Amino acid sequence: MTFDQPRRVLRLHPAHRDDIGDLITRRPVPGPGVQQVDPFLFLNHHGPQIYPSNNRGLPFGPHPHRGFETVTFILDGELAHNDSAGGESVIRAGGIQWMTAGSGLIHAELSPASFKRDGGPMEILQLWVNLPSRLKMTKPDYVGLQAEDIPSFTTEAGVTVEPVSGEWLGRPAPIRSLIDIHLAVVRVPAGARFETPIAAGRNVFLYVVKGAVSIAGTRASEWNLVALGDGDGLDMTAETDAVVLLGHALPIGEPVFSHGPFVMNTREEIIQAIEDYNAGKFGPPPAV
Repeated sequence: MTFDQPRRVLRLHPAHRDDIGDLITRRPVPGPGVQQVDPFLFLNHHGPQIYPSNNRGLPFGPHPHRGFETVTFILDGELAHNDSAGGESVIRAGGIQWMTAGSGLIHAELSPASFKRDGGPMEILQLWVNLPSRLKMTKPDYVGLQAEDIPSFTTEAGVTVEPVSGEWLGRPAPIRSLIDIHLAVVRVPAGARFETPIAAGRNVFLYVVKGAVSIAGTRASEWNLVALGDGDGLDMTAETDAVVLLGHALPIGEPVFSHGPFVMNTREEIIQAIEDYNAGKFGPPPAV
């Protein structure tokens, strides 16, 4: 596969360690030098770690959101979701949760009772994706997909692609996002090469979850967000067995005013979100 202008690495943004209680947490964005990769706002990388038996599980009890979407990748372990709009599921390793907060809901992300009783490995990525002003008050929605619902495929080079949204190398993903976001988990064996077209003008979100890759001669190791220049394609080779979270989308190009769990365009909209939440307009908190 030949590109007229393969994308090159501009800089690396190491994830900042910011544990939440006993939950190992790394956050590459927002961080020093990178507030967002429009429309990708925020990424928490929880784990990897082993939970003992009789643990307290994940600490994300009922809390509100408005104005954006969350995409949660369960790389290992299990995650129970419950929200005030009626979304509910327990997603196992290899699955994903795509929640459109839109006009507002309350959700909980907790470990199921069996995981708290038995323990086990856990690794989760949660990505926040912005919505443009015209869609910030859209109806909330939730999709939970197990690993078997994701049409994974392997390239001739031995790279495994787990497409979540959009299209990857001509293969449609199960989710069609509101703003044409393409997201996938890419597993690249040591020495293998992964090439994919990405149209010029689209912002690329590339986070190295595990291992190390080389892009246009620049090495990027695990727990780094890779800022890429413009171009028409990505050409990546794994230096070690690697797992990469890869996405791309057109930038929204609007002001971002965020406060805690709300992401809007103006301060006034944040105040309205808080007032609406306090008035019970996000629905009843989900039972946990």
